[in-house]
Amino acid sequence: MKTRIKEFRAKYDLTQEELARKVGVRRETILYIEKGKYNPSVKLAYRIAKALNTTIDELFIFDENDL
Repeated sequence: MKTRIKEFRAKYDLTQEELARKVGVRRETILYIEKGKYNPSVKLAYRIAKALNTTIDELFIFDENDL
């Protein structure tokens, strides 16, 4: 799964560490999600989207190969 987290972080001038603190995870978790190496739970995806003032649909790009 691809994400636009890095793009939205840049828009709000947030580091991975700052976003991680806002959503209650470690920086490495944000890194792995951004690199597509970890798929977040729906709850975490929602918290990330909310922290970045967007929706899950805007933030995460689903591919049929991801299913």
